[in-house]
Amino acid sequence: MKALVTGAAGFIGSHLSKRLVCNGWKVIGLDNFDPFYSSDVKWNNITDLIKSSQFELMQGDIRDEHAVASIMADGGFDCIIHLAAKAGVRPSIEDPVGYQDVNINGTVVLLEAAKKHRIPKFIFASSSSVYGNNKKVPFHESDNVDFPISPYAATKKAGELLCYTYSYLYGIGMTCLRFFTVYGPRQRPDLAIHKFARLIEKGKPIPVFGDGSMRRDFTYIDDIIDGVVAAIEKCEGYNIYNLGESRPVRLDELIGQIETALGKKAILDRRPMQPGDVNQTYADVSKAVRELGYNPQTEISEGLKRFVQWLRSDQAATSRQESV
Repeated sequence: MKALVTGAAGFIGSHLSKRLVCNGWKVIGLDNFDPFYSSDVKWNNITDLIKSSQFELMQGDIRDEHAVASIMADGGFDCIIHLAAKAGVRPSIEDPVGYQDVNINGTVVLLEAAKKHRIPKFIFASSSSVYGNNKKVPFHESDNVDFPISPYAATKKAGELLCYTYSYLYGIGMTCLRFFTVYGPRQRPDLAIHKFARLIEKGKPIPVFGDGSMRRDFTYIDDIIDGVVAAIEKCEGYNIYNLGESRPVRLDELIGQIETALGKKAILDRRPMQPGDVNQTYADVSKAVRELGYNPQTEISEGLKRFVQWLRSDQAATSRQESV
């Protein structure tokens, strides 16, 4: 089996690529090492992967039709797993044009490649942000998602619609996965758990937006990867699935859990709510459980314990490198 994984050097992409390689897949990873955060972080993510003969890294942009065509020309692909995107709700408000360009135009380039090369399966990484400030909880795939409150969320909704169009017109198996706040080892450094843990570890204040009542359905990376692999195996027709833990946690509770995992107290820097932030996310995963066999196992306390172990190991490795 052979797959193209976009965003392969990122957080989710590197974990998925490793799982697929371990399962016997040949993986072609495409990544442009976008400077949204340090490229050194992404290179560290794939240090072990690039040693495998089953993994090949291609540096390029999903908007570059020629680069994508060159990759696809080798043929034999069974699946495209499209994870690459400009990520983040708040940054998308500052750069809506850039988000539209990468997340929508880039997706169309890949869908065109899937059509031209008759790729039977296409997995699209969507987001819980498409639900906006949906007052009905938990969020179900059949809920109305016509009211995104950030450009990022709007691009993800647009991506789902484009996937439906290509599935309908060309018979490609399309599965859209709405990820709910993924965390774990190698999490992006700008995301709350990673940012909070790093600052608390250093004894620095953490920025807390709102009164602490905001809730997120934090989902451990291993559970997400289980869901993605199952979606690949069962991809046919057009489907949307929530992949979450279905156990939302308040922001103030999360901070307490991080304090426990680190064994240190946080210094709080209270700030007002940010534009584009939703009040809560809460996944109804019954469809994924029923149709994919999805079975999230990792409670937040255990997931944070594993994350802190990785964080401290990573920081120690970085310190050793800098001292050489």
